[in-house]
Amino acid sequence: MLQFQTVLKRFAQQGEKTGWTYFELSAEQATALLPGNRRSFRVKGKLDELPIAGVATIPMGDGNFIIAVNTTMRKTLRKKQGDMITVRLQLDKQEVPLSPALLECLQDEPDAQAKFKALPRSHQHYYSRWIESAKTDATKARRIAQAINGFLNGRTFAEIMKADSSRE
Repeated sequence: MLQFQTVLKRFAQQGEKTGWTYFELSAEQATALLPGNRRSFRVKGKLDELPIAGVATIPMGDGNFIIAVNTTMRKTLRKKQGDMITVRLQLDKQEVPLSPALLECLQDEPDAQAKFKALPRSHQHYYSRWIESAKTDATKARRIAQAINGFLNGRTFAEIMKADSSRE
């Protein structure tokens, strides 16, 4: 288990990461968790006394990574930018499950299912998280339908989002 103390930081202007609170994981620390890796990977452990699991590291170049600390985590920790936290991490080898509802609906659409399975695993997880993050069953159903129609029509995630926003 890797253990260290670090300061929470916040991006000012950083593209889609603008406003994110995070902490840094140096190349040396990342190597201690997963030698030779330069791609995103998942970790588990504790931030202070808050247990975490399935949290993604985000590569920032030169072997360095960041780990985002979302609002729920910050509120539970009662920490903000500039505060010190104790980090205890290890590699999380637990496979992240895909949305059961999406997988069930894909069984009814073999062409869409084939296109979904052809996607890189990280893209499959992106769709799955988007669907599972819906706050209502109606939104979840709408997102599943959008995804399946997008697969059938050869659309990317961005194209699916653009088509949906043009209807509103």
